[in-house]
Amino acid sequence: MTKTARVYKIETLIRNRGHVSFQTLLEELEVSPATLKRDLDYLKDRLGAPIVYDRGLNGYQFTQDRRGEKHELPGLWFNERELYSLLMAHQLLSELDTEGVISRHLQPLLERIHQMLGPDEGDAQSLLKRVRIINSARRPVPGKFFELVVEALLNRRRIRMRYLTRSRAETSEREVSPQRMVHHRNTWYLDGWCHRSDGLRRFSLDAIEHAELLTTMAKVVAAKTMEAAMDGGYGIYAGAQRHWATLVFAAQAAQWVSREEWHAEQRGLWLADGSFELQIPYVDETEIAMDILRHGSEVRVQAPDSLVQRVASQLEAAAAQYRAAAGP
Repeated sequence: MTKTARVYKIETLIRNRGHVSFQTLLEELEVSPATLKRDLDYLKDRLGAPIVYDRGLNGYQFTQDRRGEKHELPGLWFNERELYSLLMAHQLLSELDTEGVISRHLQPLLERIHQMLGPDEGDAQSLLKRVRIINSARRPVPGKFFELVVEALLNRRRIRMRYLTRSRAETSEREVSPQRMVHHRNTWYLDGWCHRSDGLRRFSLDAIEHAELLTTMAKVVAAKTMEAAMDGGYGIYAGAQRHWATLVFAAQAAQWVSREEWHAEQRGLWLADGSFELQIPYVDETEIAMDILRHGSEVRVQAPDSLVQRVASQLEAAAAQYRAAAGP
């Protein structure tokens, strides 16, 4: 058992049982008395755990306050797998183009996680280097905007922002009540109530050109309303009016596609010839068409007709470019 696991188990045993004897801890952890003493000292001295030995109970317990209630241990307590998962989340958040968010909000947490990993776990920074997260086509978000949006979410405040709508090459001023943040394909988005258009909208954080926090309280949208309006589509495209795409993947591609989740409500069916039929709901053809095109000739769109025509026209346009480049 690693040091992290032992420390976590000592804390859990004492908290659940109220007090635990030294002998019981030895039996539960299956370690030597010297190792257990070092772990107890580590909990008290390094992590600040209020552990004391009670001679009357012949066991270790947490100190109590004047009201007879147990103190909460400082910091966050996780098991070993959760600690490693947090370190991986750190990699995701550390890609933000900022020092403020990481240093002010995450760094204290990371330091505590590093302490809990302990010296026999190896250096936490070394662990991060041994796990690589590849984020292709990432669109960095300015940290000042990310932090402002997070603050608005936590404090239920509105924000005013200047936003670039790329599809129309149009910049507009918006007042938004933030509802939640979404991370999709290496990019952060904000789902919020747009007071200009009087409806729920999804904003890409990297398209914010200017933002400020307002004192006005945000409009609160019910979770069910949010889910109905924003989660029914495919990928990042929201909307309530859904269509179903039917795709058939050749046997070679089917080996991978059959294991992929394109949408939580997708339906898959193996066909007699080894191909794989996938049905996916969507509200906008843009993103699903891009995902279909990356499979090239290994996939065929069967329905609906509008999606068939869109993918076919884009394939024809791409082929025409190559024909033109090849010359007569």
